[in-house]
Amino acid sequence: MDENNEELDNIVILNDEEGNEVKFEFLDLIELDDEEYVVLLPVTEEGEEEEGEVVILKVEDNDDEDSDEESYVSIEDEDTLNKVFEIFKEKFKDDFDFVD
Repeated sequence: MDENNEELDNIVILNDEEGNEVKFEFLDLIELDDEEYVVLLPVTEEGEEEEGEVVILKVEDNDDEDSDEESYVSIEDEDTLNKVFEIFKEKFKDDFDFVD
């Protein structure tokens, strides 16, 4: 089995506002108040993880019953964003060095 494929299993490709593809590494799915949030880490062109901030997006199911696709939307509420990030930091405190 090709080791490169293993690395790509957790890569998510999203489109930004301009329609450009942006790659992220999927880090975690966090549930809070009956909602789901994804925690993503931007990936550089070389395929390396970028050191810096994670991206947290809310998972929304599409209304189309025939589609299994989900949409990720930005979170406007700063309190919700902070709560999700605190849960993520607690779960991964031994895996990442967090800087306040």
